[in-house]
Formats: sequence, C-alpha cells, structure tokens
Amino acid sequence: MKQLLIYFILLTSFASTAQKKEKDLMLSQGNEAFAEKKYADAEADFRISHSKFPKKATASYNLGNAIYRQKQVAEAKYQFAKAIKIATSKSEKHQAFHNLGNCLMTEKEYEGAVEAYKNALRNNPNDEETRYNFALAKKQLENNPPKSEDDKNKNKDKNKDKKEDKKDQDKKDDKDKKDKDKDKKDQKKEGDKDKDQQDKNNDKNGQPKPQPDGISKERIQNMLDAVNNEEKKIQDKVNQQKVRVNPNKPEKDW
Repeated sequence: MKQLLIYFILLTSFASTAQKKEKDLMLSQGNEAFAEKKYADAEADFRISHSKFPKKATASYNLGNAIYRQKQVAEAKYQFAKAIKIATSKSEKHQAFHNLGNCLMTEKEYEGAVEAYKNALRNNPNDEETRYNFALAKKQLENNPPKSEDDKNKNKDKNKDKKEDKKDQDKKDDKDKKDKDKDKKDQKKEGDKDKDQQDKNNDKNGQPKPQPDGISKERIQNMLDAVNNEEKKIQDKVNQQKVRVNPNKPEKDW
C-alpha cells in the first residue's frame, strides 16, 4: 500500500489556456493557492473559475485536484469525470482519466481503476506513471476479484437471514420477558391474597378470628369440655342419691 500511495502522485494542473477575450484571473489565483497548499482557498477560486467558464475542462480538473487533496475522493471523482466530458485535447483527457483512476484506487474500485488508466494510456501511451499505475491496478484486481451477482445475492440473503433471526430472537426475548413479568405479578397477587386471607382470619392481636358461623374451634372445644364436666357432675349426684335410698342394713345381734 505504501507503493500505492507513493505512485499516486497527482498530475500538475493544466497549463492555463484562458480565452483571449477574457483572462481567467480566478484560475491563476487558484493555481497559486494550490501551489502554496492552501487547498480550501484553491477550491473556492476554481469553483468561481468554473462558474465563469463552464465549458473549460481546466477548472473542473484543477477543482478535482484541490478537493482530492482535502480527502473528499467522491467529489473529486465527480469533477474529473466532468473534465473528461468537456476536454477537447488528448492531453486533457489523459490527465483527467489518470486522476480518476487514482480516485478509484483509493476507494479500492480496482476494476474501474483499470479501465480509467487504460483510457489514460489510449490518450498518452508514453506516460510511464500511468503505465505503472495501470499494472498495479491490474495486480490488485487479480488479488481482489469483483464479486459475482450470485455472491452478492448470497451475501444479501445471509444478511437478510441474520436480520430475520435477530428480529425473531428479539421477539422471543420480549415475549419471555413479558411472561416473566406476568408470572411475577401473578405470584405477587397470590401472595397478597394469602396475606389478606390470613389477616382476615386473625384479630388485631394476631389470634385466630371466629369462623364464618361465629364459633372458633377453640370455643367449640371449650364448650364440649364444659358439657362433659356437667354430665360428670350429674352422674355423680345420681350415684349419691342411689346410696341414700338403699342403705345397707346391719345384721341384728341375737
């Protein structure tokens, strides 16, 4: 990649070919700013130049260079493509295609870069820098072949399946969470009911309250014990009366 960056030297700006009728002062001013590495100022000047002379490829090409130096590759690529369309000489087309290839290499679009350098060489087959970059782009393309439509579709399907699986998992997790929350609420309600029932069955002192019929188990047991005691007392009295009615007579002495 170091070699790639080293040999990606942008070509020098087009020589100013201003129209005879009107001198393009902004183009010259932009070239001076570019030479001083004031790329933002150069960009502004080249934009003004392009607006005044929209049919000149020089302003678009130089504007692309200024933008490229500011690491805005996509916009620079657009300006080089525009310069190619309006270029009138082979020299202009060669330089614009060369720098378009540089942009595509930066974006790792090796197939497009190979075509760009090939077109640059068609307009100037003697440029060794373009020839080297063309060979480098071909090597990168061999090592990184473009994906076929089937591979792209497979990747799309995989991504789609992953999204669907994630969506299903999210739904399942959400349902499990709702079920757990519902179980917790039900358990809490059941606990509250048991506590309420216990509170209802106990009095203020925590003792069991009478049953719905008004008599507690303890009260019933006490009543049974009292009945048994009364029955015992009555039986004792009956037995005493029997003794008094039938006393044992002592035998007379003769």
